[in-house]
Amino acid sequence: MNPLFRQFVVGLASILLASTTPLQAQTTKTPSATPQLLVLGDSLSAEYGLPRGSGWVGFLQNQLRKDGSVWQVANASISGETTAGGLSRLPDLLKRIKPRLVIIELGANDALRGLSLSSTQKNLKEMIVMSKKSGAEVLLLGMQIPPNYGQEYTKQFARLFVTLSQSEQVPLLPFFLEGVATRPELFQADRIHPNEQAQPILFNNVWKALEPYRELLITN
Repeated sequence: MNPLFRQFVVGLASILLASTTPLQAQTTKTPSATPQLLVLGDSLSAEYGLPRGSGWVGFLQNQLRKDGSVWQVANASISGETTAGGLSRLPDLLKRIKPRLVIIELGANDALRGLSLSSTQKNLKEMIVMSKKSGAEVLLLGMQIPPNYGQEYTKQFARLFVTLSQSEQVPLLPFFLEGVATRPELFQADRIHPNEQAQPILFNNVWKALEPYRELLITN
């Protein structure tokens, strides 16, 4: 395991666990007739330490506009969010926003706190099932942690995203921070949160993973 990646994750734990004031969710209110894409994540999607609109979610909205899509992106990500927190907020978000596609970027904070992986998997599964029952498609973003959390825990954490993708039949981005985690120049001064230069990479990771839904996004 690359030492830079290990330093990133250990530092991330100290900041996220100390965070008690979540960032304001950037939820876009638009007419119900407009197809909605909901992003439910943590600080990695909530533009932590970044100028408003400069995060990967903003890149996604801009790409959709560039492609002539009428879809609107509602970013309901909150810094420090866990899968339990996301699950508790999701029913209201589904009711208010009525998304046709939900991107779930949660789980890292669970692992950094050493929470039960079975609970994390259960929470993520409930979010996927709940989203699909509402009529929405789902994209799951996976995360990884270094082996200093324990080899078995590390393996099981990465595996749970794969297991959920297969069992619930939803597309998976195996590692959201691919191409970023081991490059210190792509992090803010805290050496924990990706900086503005990293956001296009994160966007490209997600955009590639959205391939199964690309036609839906562009033609509606």
